[in-house]
Amino acid sequence: MSQLPFIDAEVAAAVGGRLVPPGPSLTEAEVADVVDGLRAAALASVAPVARVTGLSGDADGPMLVVDRPTWIRANADMALTMLGEAVGGAYPAPERLRDKVAARANGAQLGAVLAVLGSRILGQYLPFLTEPRLVLVAPNVAKIERAMGVDHDDFRLWVCLHEQTHRLQFARAPWLRGHLLTEVGELIADAPVAETARSGRPRSIVDVVTSPAQKVVFERVSAAMALLEGYADDMMDRVGPDVVPTVKEIRKRFDARRNRGGWTKAVNTALGMDLKLAQYRDGAAFCRHVIARVGVDGLNVVYDRPAHLPTPDEMRDPARWMRRVHG
Repeated sequence: MSQLPFIDAEVAAAVGGRLVPPGPSLTEAEVADVVDGLRAAALASVAPVARVTGLSGDADGPMLVVDRPTWIRANADMALTMLGEAVGGAYPAPERLRDKVAARANGAQLGAVLAVLGSRILGQYLPFLTEPRLVLVAPNVAKIERAMGVDHDDFRLWVCLHEQTHRLQFARAPWLRGHLLTEVGELIADAPVAETARSGRPRSIVDVVTSPAQKVVFERVSAAMALLEGYADDMMDRVGPDVVPTVKEIRKRFDARRNRGGWTKAVNTALGMDLKLAQYRDGAAFCRHVIARVGVDGLNVVYDRPAHLPTPDEMRDPARWMRRVHG
């Protein structure tokens, strides 16, 4: 077993905070409008998500509107929490000088990645923090809603519907957090460096951190994440125009922006975000296929136990999952 990689979260947050752009130029009134609008949308999203998903559970916890550096800070902290819990304990502090140097270097690398992501993420449910929370990144929402030319109130609610769905998924499946941490523990249990070095030039960050042996586990995690993301992506549209009047136009414009090529596509590939986009697409297709045949309640049995999660093969062939789970 390899030693857990040391990461200095303070360095990650500091580097990320310095590198991330400040966001769109807004007046004080515009900032207040975005912040107040997102807070209202977060509250308004709770009931429609519960209605369309049929998910129940204790989804209490803070819903925070944050800026980019605060998002980076939260994700740096979550990375350490995940690493520590994944191997069965608190994240250790480095003691030897070389480990402290490595921690600062790794922290700087993590901060640089988070700086790029921090200018793109609209919202996120953070289940692996000590106190799970939903965060909405105000400058990013403001930037995208203006760039797309969509109704601001509708777009803010639409974003919140997605993140609120994630809160209910983890509330409905209290075992899910521990299950994913166990999978992460398997991913970091073996150092992939030697095998990766022999496999040629890495295509993305995913190739750097996963050896061939680990990719079996990685594919399982990807299938689970595809389910979670695709489910939320489908449900945020399923609420319909009664809740979000311009939902169809928002989806059309958002997907066009999400799938554009050029420099954005290159960055997505380098950061592994192309995999994330595939998760939205493949997971939503899986969910729609299952719902069309056994309904939302039939799909929701995935939250009953780990064995009900779709395998990678089942994610590509939903009928196989239904035969295994529903008979």
